[in-house]
Amino acid sequence: MGENSLRLVMYPWFAMGHLTSFLHISNKFAERGHKIFLILPEKTQSRLEKFNLYPDSISFIPVTVPHVEGLPHGTETSSEVPFPLYSLLRHAMDLTESTIEYLLQELKPHFVFFDFTHWLPDLTRRLGMKSVHYCTISPLAVAYLFRDESTVEALMDPPLGFPTTGIKIYTHEARVVSTINNMKEFSSGMTYVQRMIKSVEECDAIGFKSCSEMEGTYCDFLEKKFKKPVFLAGPVLPKPPSSALDEKWAKWLDQFKPKTAIFCALGSEARLKMDQFQELILGIELSGYPFFAALKPPIGADTIQEALPEGFQERTEKIGAVHGGWVQQQMILAHPSVGCFVTHCGSGSLSEAMVSECQLVLIPQMGDQIMNARFMAADLRVGVEVEKGDDSGLFTKDGVAKAIRLAMDNDSEIGNEIRANHAKWRDFLLGEEGLENSYMDQFVEKLRGLLE
Repeated sequence: MGENSLRLVMYPWFAMGHLTSFLHISNKFAERGHKIFLILPEKTQSRLEKFNLYPDSISFIPVTVPHVEGLPHGTETSSEVPFPLYSLLRHAMDLTESTIEYLLQELKPHFVFFDFTHWLPDLTRRLGMKSVHYCTISPLAVAYLFRDESTVEALMDPPLGFPTTGIKIYTHEARVVSTINNMKEFSSGMTYVQRMIKSVEECDAIGFKSCSEMEGTYCDFLEKKFKKPVFLAGPVLPKPPSSALDEKWAKWLDQFKPKTAIFCALGSEARLKMDQFQELILGIELSGYPFFAALKPPIGADTIQEALPEGFQERTEKIGAVHGGWVQQQMILAHPSVGCFVTHCGSGSLSEAMVSECQLVLIPQMGDQIMNARFMAADLRVGVEVEKGDDSGLFTKDGVAKAIRLAMDNDSEIGNEIRANHAKWRDFLLGEEGLENSYMDQFVEKLRGLLE
């Protein structure tokens, strides 16, 4: 490590999407000669090693996740428990505070990057270090959702001073956001949103994977609201995969014409209710395009096969596949036959989607995914969102099919608009020479400025 290199500790929320997001930016720092220590649950290390592009510069520091009554023994990440138990997992992370203090005293970093552990800024101040709240969600999502409102009605309107009028949330979404924000955290007395607001209010800087050209107005809003500098790392695009697509799926997709197949994936955690699972796949079938859906079995089902509607497999065996396991999403999006991506609008998935040539159909499930969908559909106008009932939040097979056809039809005005806008932003992200390097270099310089 050079004399001017920074020492950075990463302590993300124990969810795979957060762990991989922190590892992606760690790779960017390591590329510039800095030393990174990523603290993570013991069992996840083997799953992340293949994404560590600089093992000489990025060290994994495994920690034991303390057991909390109510969590299944051995729980380490959010993917292992249902959403109502997330608070217990956050409490388990809170119980690591003394372990983290010991590690920080040993590692002596300049900065600690974190997100959910609201006690870290106070700890780093006591140890003479700086803290950065690195958000895996977008500036828009933080700007809209991080507010201590107790009623559904209050959340229907944007916060005071919000920079755009084009973003709104529906009744069913406001209910979900209100429920999540006002969930009492286990053993702390605060609500979930109070934890998150405290994390932002007490850190030294806020970091995002974003560009000012895309979300600058929301970053300006956050700097004023929280009186904190906002540092942008640029798009932090995933590296092109070095391995080949699994032969089974490559062979399946190869049989279809270019840009005609639908790929549907809702992330590693989303489990739909049975009726919505069936409406989704029936809607994809109804669209008339060949398809490949990678979905977790719905709630109440152990396997995908038992959840399929009657006669579905027989009708679609030549044009469709529904798979219940992990797939190589980035490689599937790059396959010549895939022309449309039906996505839950998770941050990582959208990063991969934006540099693909696929039309986007948006079907957000929860939290920040809602804001991501509005940003894609209303702000950037690069995707079509599936219609849902305002009060119920339910979508229908007809609504799914309609969104896919709008996106895919070459004679559709909406389809042509999102195709042109998507191409413009893809060219910006991929074609701007030195864009990502410029953002990361500025990020580093701003970090150094905090040390002066």
